[in-house]
Amino acid sequence: MTKIKESSTIHANKQIALAACPVTYVMNRIGGHWKPIIIYHLISGSKRYSEIKKAMPHITEKMLIQHLKQLEADNLVSREAKPVVPPYVTYSLTEAGKELQSVIHGMAEWALKDMERVKSGELETADA
Repeated sequence: MTKIKESSTIHANKQIALAACPVTYVMNRIGGHWKPIIIYHLISGSKRYSEIKKAMPHITEKMLIQHLKQLEADNLVSREAKPVVPPYVTYSLTEAGKELQSVIHGMAEWALKDMERVKSGELETADA
């Protein structure tokens, strides 16, 4: 990922948006395609890397590692490595990560309802 210079206008605008808008703040932490899915799979409990990868077969190794590191840096996921051979690493949600459970479940509930609307052809229009 390209690093933005701290003196840039883009960086300043991003900092203002993060401070002013809670939705921007949340999307900065859990936005993207894969982070919410990783969190969703960790809601049920700690998982090894291979278990997460198996649950998400379409994600590349690079993307999974990158997003796990970002979630760990944001204190949403914790990584525990046991000093054994071969290495035994587990990932789990932190307290802050666990607080996202209702958000992730709300997204899933909305998706199920919307998929049913799309399937039945009951799409709402902006004029309605």
